[in-house]
Order: sequence, then structure tokens, then C-alpha cells
Amino acid sequence: MRFIMPFANRLTPRLLLFGFLLLPCAGWGQSTPPDAKRAAEFLTDSAAGLKTLQTWYAEETGLWKTTGWWNGANALTVLDDYSKLSDAPDFRAAIANTFDRNSQKHFLNEYYDDEGWWALGWAGAYELTHDARYLEMAETIFTDMSGGWDDATCGGGIWWKKPNQYKNAIANELFLSVAAKLAGLTEDAQKRAKYLDWAQREWKWFAASGMINSQNLVNDGLDAACHNNGRTTWTYNQGVILGGLTMLSKQAGDPKPLEAAQSIALSAIARLTDLDGVLHDPCEPARCGNDAPQFKGVFARNLAALNAATPAPGFRAFLRTNAESIWKNRDADGRLGLVWSGPSDVRTAATQVSALDALIAAAEAEGAGKK
Repeated sequence: MRFIMPFANRLTPRLLLFGFLLLPCAGWGQSTPPDAKRAAEFLTDSAAGLKTLQTWYAEETGLWKTTGWWNGANALTVLDDYSKLSDAPDFRAAIANTFDRNSQKHFLNEYYDDEGWWALGWAGAYELTHDARYLEMAETIFTDMSGGWDDATCGGGIWWKKPNQYKNAIANELFLSVAAKLAGLTEDAQKRAKYLDWAQREWKWFAASGMINSQNLVNDGLDAACHNNGRTTWTYNQGVILGGLTMLSKQAGDPKPLEAAQSIALSAIARLTDLDGVLHDPCEPARCGNDAPQFKGVFARNLAALNAATPAPGFRAFLRTNAESIWKNRDADGRLGLVWSGPSDVRTAATQVSALDALIAAAEAEGAGKK
């Protein structure tokens, strides 16, 4: 993934008063039962959105036109997630084709965060299919990522780019997430202990690194003095950590990571949304480059995982609000844009995947996939 220079944040944060989130819509703070009808509708919308996504899929490369390498890993993940939730076999052939066309280099490159996205994608494919080659690939990728750990600079953490460039949030959040995910997937007790140890080691370092600021939001990374660099609090940096902490809590049998995740999630919902409760990154509507169009869906996807583990007032309503706004603003060809609160000129495979993450997350939060 390439680094994006931030633009001025034009969002107006809502307040946190006496520990309670002041939410924009009536009913956000209330606990209401999941809605099976809405779950089915969100799944139907997701199926239509996936049909559009696959018009960008290139069979000969196993990747998606109009977007990049790491974005392809997120497209893979959205196929995994929809397939698990809907129990539909439609995309298994595409998943296998993407693996076959791109596995020669083991999904490794010079960016550790790119590798982390692919590791999560193949871990998800294994959960879906139980095909051992997918799990083996995720483990191979993680082994390479663990080689990026360096205690000599900032006391730990992995680098963002090889060799030894930039200690940042996203690479380390992904390292945590992959380690915790693999701890839950492997049947080998020794491996499980190793992955869990890495996850706990990563979270101990990350929590003490200073990247989580006084507002309980995650900044982009550390400066040369190993201090929080104050750079943009991108939505995906608030998202990946939620999934990693949720998985760590489950594997370690420790509720404390969930408490940290809830604090970050609530702050992100308060500070990174507009007055209607719709999520934004500060680069919108036209200066997000090739990377940031992917970011918001990552938050929605991981918020759904946190909500499944420990529901909180507002999580499900947030996901519903964003999914409904996304679908209302699709274009005549079923393409889903960068801006979720209105029409958008930027519509690519990346924006489609990001929006699909939110639709699938909303379906999950409303109870889709539960027997």
C-alpha cells in the first residue's frame, strides 16, 4: 500500500458527554432486536452489488480492474464474507482462480500491510472452504510478516515497508489480526500457542506505542522519535484494530481487548461521521487516490465482528444507516461510490468492495447467517 498525504478534516465531531455517545438519529442508543427482514434485504442488495463487482473481475489475472494489488485482497475477503453469510457457492470458483493465478510468489511483496490483507483473505477462504492450501498460504504470509518485527526501533512492532521503513498503525494492526486469526484456525497446539503469543506481544506493544491518541482514535503511525506522528485518523485504522482485538479476546479468554475495541469504535462513530451518522474519510470527495476508497468498508467489516462479540447501543444502527445510504445512492448500473452520503463521481472496484463490506456488515448485524 502506498502512503497518502492527508487533506483537512472537514467533519464536525459529535460530543461524548458523561461517557455516553450523543448519536444523531432517534433510536441509536436503544437496544432493539435484530430485524430478519432487513438482514435478508441487505443480503439481496449485497448479491446485486457483487454481481456488479464481478464485471471488473479479470479471469486471466484473478484480480479486479480499476484497482490495485492490496485492494484485490479486500475483494477476496468480501467474497469470503458474503459466501459464509449467505451459504452461497457462487464465488468459490473466483476465489480458487485468484489463488491459482497469483500464488507463485506467495502473495509477498515489499509492503507488510499488503501481505496482511492477503493473509486475512486466505484465512477467510479457508474458513469458507476448509481447503488446506488457503490456510497454508496464510501461514506462509504470516511467517514473512513476523520477519519484519524489530525491537531495536521503538521497542518493537513490525515495519510498514521492507527494508525497515516506517513503524505505522496499519501494518501492526494487520499483524495482530492475522496472528489472532491463525491462533483460532490451526489445530496444532504448538502453532496456536505461537500465534497467540505473537498477537499478545503485538497488542502489548501497540497499546503502549502512543498511536492511540487522547480521543481514543488511532493515528497513522510513529515519527522518527517513536512518538505519535499526529497524521490522519483514517477509518481503516480504527477498523482493523477492532477485528484484531475481538479475535485476540476470544483466543486469550480475556475481555480487556474488547473494552479497548469498544472505546475506539465509539470514538470513531462519534468523530468520523456526519450529522446523519454516515462515515467519511477526510480526503472525500475527490482526493482519495487509489488507496483511501477502500478504507471505510474495513471499518464496517470489523465493527460487525466486534458487535457480534459484544453488542453495544449504536453499532447496529450505525451499520444500518450507512448501508441504507449506500444503497440509496447507487447509480443506474448498480455501482457504489466513494461517498456514502450522496452521489459520487468515484466508482471503482475499490469503492464497490468498500460499500459491499458495509452492506454485508449490516446484514450480519441484523442476524443474517444465524441458524
